[in-house]
Amino acid sequence: MLHVVILLACAVAIYLSCEWFVNAVEWLGVRLKVGPLAVGTLLAAFGTALPESVVTFVAVVFGSGEAQKDIGVGAAMGGPLALATVAYGVTGFMMLTTRRKLQAAARTAAPVGGGSGAATEDTTVGTPGDDLGDTGKLARDQRWFLAIFVVKVALGLVAFAFKPWLGLLFFAAYAVYFWRELRDGGEHGDGADLEPLLLQRRRETPATWAVVTQSVVTLVIIFFASQLFVHQLDAIGPMIGLPAAVTALLLSPIATELPEIMNAVIWVRQGKTPLALANISGAMMIQATVPSGLGILFTPWRFDGALLLSGVVTMAAMVFLLAMLRTGRFNARTLTLAAGFYAVFGLCLIPILA
Repeated sequence: MLHVVILLACAVAIYLSCEWFVNAVEWLGVRLKVGPLAVGTLLAAFGTALPESVVTFVAVVFGSGEAQKDIGVGAAMGGPLALATVAYGVTGFMMLTTRRKLQAAARTAAPVGGGSGAATEDTTVGTPGDDLGDTGKLARDQRWFLAIFVVKVALGLVAFAFKPWLGLLFFAAYAVYFWRELRDGGEHGDGADLEPLLLQRRRETPATWAVVTQSVVTLVIIFFASQLFVHQLDAIGPMIGLPAAVTALLLSPIATELPEIMNAVIWVRQGKTPLALANISGAMMIQATVPSGLGILFTPWRFDGALLLSGVVTMAAMVFLLAMLRTGRFNARTLTLAAGFYAVFGLCLIPILA
């Protein structure tokens, strides 16, 4: 019971910290004069992906044994899988939930009489959660991710002398992406449409030190709460009969990507779905490049069946989402279906581990 209580406490701490973090990072974007989309793809993504990137760095660079290095490689593969499936699926589910709540509220408030039907019909479209933003840009980001990810998986199947040095190319790829996002992130705002900074609720425009303090402190809490969450999963898994390998490959990636998932829940609930999608796509780019570059540089980067399966399922999920974007069927329902790929991964993982 103690492990369960700590697990729930960590989840609550992560959610509340993400509430404060997304509030601070939007003001940080104003201070740094960064466009609204770049706030999601760069600032928020960098902040939430930093903890697991640090864990990967410590595991592959300072890990003394093969098992520790395998943890780093598994994290580099599990992160993109969780983001491409569960994070997008949760975003779609939240969009549907938000839409239904707004429609129910509108029906309750609609006047009784002949005009009520028209009022109800108007609420079925145009809800804040339905705004997906620039789907063309999202498609470009996901194509770039898929191209890098295919190379990343291919390198896990071969061995040659200079393969470790190719890890530097992944860092270069993210540098190019970072520069492009800064250039194409849109016009920065003045903060007039933002909620007050939670650390300074009474000030219309918060002080820079307060914005930075709230961002850093919440990130520290998210980092430690996420790590404690993972440790509790590792302890609870064997207690309920799950093998350690299943916990590491199936549950731990969800835990490490919990901040991005929480951010998506919060932003969709606030009617800022484009920021939620940008946060996920930006975090996916970091996960596809930085941890992978570290793994290729400091480990043999050879995949077993489980790691290869995670790569194949991630690519299948991305092909599905890109097809939905190309055909104009990218919406809340198709996003929700992305979570099904994670269920497929779990089912296929059983015979591989057996």
